[in-house]
Amino acid sequence: MASLDDLQKQVVAFRDARDWEQFHNPKDLAVSMLLEAAEFLEHFQWKSSDEVKKHLKVKHTDVSDELIDVLYWVLLIAHDMDIDLAKAFDSKMKQNEAKYPVSKAKGSHAKYTEL
Repeated sequence: MASLDDLQKQVVAFRDARDWEQFHNPKDLAVSMLLEAAEFLEHFQWKSSDEVKKHLKVKHTDVSDELIDVLYWVLLIAHDMDIDLAKAFDSKMKQNEAKYPVSKAKGSHAKYTEL
């Protein structure tokens, strides 16, 4: 399985081979990521839980493709903003663990400020 670094190198090589970096600034990268996230979200709009389950069975590849489009932009943004995703992920998970200790958060959907 490819590492995050491997995936990021692949995304950057794809972009650079097409000379698209000239069009990429933080705002447009963020907009592109959110547009792809919206396309992913469309698969769930107006569907009940049962309908979502059925939709995911039938459209699994389409849903997967949209999620990968989001990942593409996440990887590219992280590269261009010099964010080490693995390191940032570890740091954020530690923050989440402190905000949502198992003893208070288990089985609850409350925000950390309400625990």
